[in-house]
Amino acid sequence: MESCCDLQVDVNGEETFMVDKKIISSFSGRLSKLFAKSRSTVNNIKVIFHDFPGGGENFELVTRFCYNNGIIEINPSNIALLNCAAHFMEMNESVSRRHNLLEQTEKSLEQISYWSWSELLVALKQCQDLPPVANSSGILQKCLDSLIGRVALASGSEASPYPSNSSPDSSGFRFSCDTRSTESLKNSFSRVTWWFEDLLVLNPNLVEMVVKSMLSRKYDHAIISRFLFYYQKSKFVTATSVEKRKITESVVDLFCFLDQSSVSCKSLFGILRVALSLNISKGCRNKLESMIGSQIDQAALDNLLVPSPHGSNYLYDVNLVLRFLKAFLRRGISKISPVRLRRVASLVDLYIAEVAPDRSLKPSKFIALTSALPGSARESYDGIYRAMGMYLEVMHCFQQFFSGSKSFMAFNLEDMTSNFRTESGF
Repeated sequence: MESCCDLQVDVNGEETFMVDKKIISSFSGRLSKLFAKSRSTVNNIKVIFHDFPGGGENFELVTRFCYNNGIIEINPSNIALLNCAAHFMEMNESVSRRHNLLEQTEKSLEQISYWSWSELLVALKQCQDLPPVANSSGILQKCLDSLIGRVALASGSEASPYPSNSSPDSSGFRFSCDTRSTESLKNSFSRVTWWFEDLLVLNPNLVEMVVKSMLSRKYDHAIISRFLFYYQKSKFVTATSVEKRKITESVVDLFCFLDQSSVSCKSLFGILRVALSLNISKGCRNKLESMIGSQIDQAALDNLLVPSPHGSNYLYDVNLVLRFLKAFLRRGISKISPVRLRRVASLVDLYIAEVAPDRSLKPSKFIALTSALPGSARESYDGIYRAMGMYLEVMHCFQQFFSGSKSFMAFNLEDMTSNFRTESGF
């Protein structure tokens, strides 16, 4: 047998195989064409593959297929590897009509509806570790279609009809309740979220494909939103800083495809606080701030109390809040209900009162906060009056505060000044 090992194959610089050139090339169009062009009569030839899919482990499977006369057990745990290798090595019908690896993997893929849920996840995880050619072969999309179909079916019925090691009853969403109605509600919650934990094995790129496929099938945006928050929080436990940044940017990008009413404003603040330490891209941060700003009426005061950036003297990030308000008003006042507008005004007044005692806060920033919303947003300026009284007491610069500012004209400067003098003792 040793005399037949006349071909040396270097796989990605990781491992070298000595194989029979005739046997391997009889199943591989790529190698047979390579040897046909070569006029070398040297017995020992070396071929170097720099980007062989699946590395040495997968090449060993391919050689096993060749040495076994085109026969190998194909299952969910190796189908993606073998399919990708078949494309790479051109192991198709042009070389062998009866025993070509590509056709065998594609026929095996036709049985995907009989795979268990765990087998499907194994195949998907394998796909994400392979180069882009695996995606172009169609196997990844078929696995995604099957996965999403099962999630949708299981979420809309009592149980998934597919064999599964992970289902609504075994995913950890179990409850103990006293009333039948509460039990029903929690069982319903379990039924639509049972797959969350299982999909943690997928990387951000594959999660993006899953979510976009779900959206194309009109899947519930609220459930997708809940999953993305769960994914981000769970993956962060073991992720590196680089991985956290990638996860955050991917999740934020996906939120942009959802109805904003389905995305929790307070949960977005949670992501923002984490994102501030990760140096996420400016584009991602702008998207996140815009989403928060568009529903800032749902926020609480604690959400707005974000520490100022490193190097700033003032206590809280006032510029961030101003950007939120700008995003909130972007669509125009006429499209914002009076109730939402007043709610935001009340929140801003609370925020102004919180930042007013900050001696480092510049007058221009304080004025920007007080004038960020239109006059129609408030029924009363009492909150503004009190905050300005606190600010002036801290600053001791009443004249400097008003000089050169035209922003207060909208608030009736004379009345406000009179009130401030009365309340502050000026």
